[in-house]
Amino acid sequence: MSETTHDATVAVSAPAAPDEGLTARELAAKYGLSVSGARPSLIEYVRQLWGRRHFIIAFSQAKLTAQYSQAKLGQLWQVATPLLNAAVYFFIFGLLLEADRGMSREVYIPFLVTGVFVFTFTQSSVMAGVRAISGNLGLVRALHFPRASLPISFALQQLQQLLFSMIVLFAIAVGFGHYPDLSWLLIVPVLALQFCFNTGLALIMARAGAKTPDLAQLMPFVMRTWMYASGVMFSIPIFLEDKPDWISNVLQWNPAAIYMDLMRFALMNDYGSEYLPDHVWAAAGGWAVLFALGGFVYFWKAEERYGRG
Repeated sequence: MSETTHDATVAVSAPAAPDEGLTARELAAKYGLSVSGARPSLIEYVRQLWGRRHFIIAFSQAKLTAQYSQAKLGQLWQVATPLLNAAVYFFIFGLLLEADRGMSREVYIPFLVTGVFVFTFTQSSVMAGVRAISGNLGLVRALHFPRASLPISFALQQLQQLLFSMIVLFAIAVGFGHYPDLSWLLIVPVLALQFCFNTGLALIMARAGAKTPDLAQLMPFVMRTWMYASGVMFSIPIFLEDKPDWISNVLQWNPAAIYMDLMRFALMNDYGSEYLPDHVWAAAGGWAVLFALGGFVYFWKAEERYGRG
């Protein structure tokens, strides 16, 4: 473009910039730019997680190996810790408080150990989930990856730890006369459902813990209360037989109690369906789906905020 000046010379003006007048949003759309760290769509997020599956597995195995690396007994503490807890509970609740309520030792000891091992699986997943983001800020801020990888990896770590413990649990069950039969095959779906439930709960707690790190100090008290209300040390229908039915029903329908009772039903010959609430498998599946899907979506909605501030 040119124009004539007052002294008859021709001045050439610069052409208008092709992006002149465009807003920042329009410029980004024109050149295919996106906000750094923006939350992807839910489907894309699932695809990214699947692409990181090898990292999730390797990270969980590394954490499991490093957990007791400074202890002389090493990985034996994976089994020794819940066993020692069970021994303490047996002394207090089985001998002093007589929480067995007429159960023979052949029934009560496997009953108690199963409850401790199964509840510890949920408890450890929750506690690891609370610190999944806040305890790994260096990793979160240094690398770009779907943050759900961390709580999922920690839940997988606790599942691997429980599988080690199951060897001892099987030995205790056999030692007290509960021999393998077809009902032991139910252990697989029970663990699968509980893992889904625990993973969803870990995702929920990871988002809450990322925003409020002090939650990690509160959760041990919450988990201890949940343990006492879930029938780890006593049979809910037997122990509360003189209480209103609704109290027993509420406690039996809580997910921790459901997964413990299903595991006891699978392992123990003398723990029949009369100790289980109605539609127990539907309840176990419902809790697993509700928390797995709900927890995943809840965590994903805050994806762009993790590690900031």
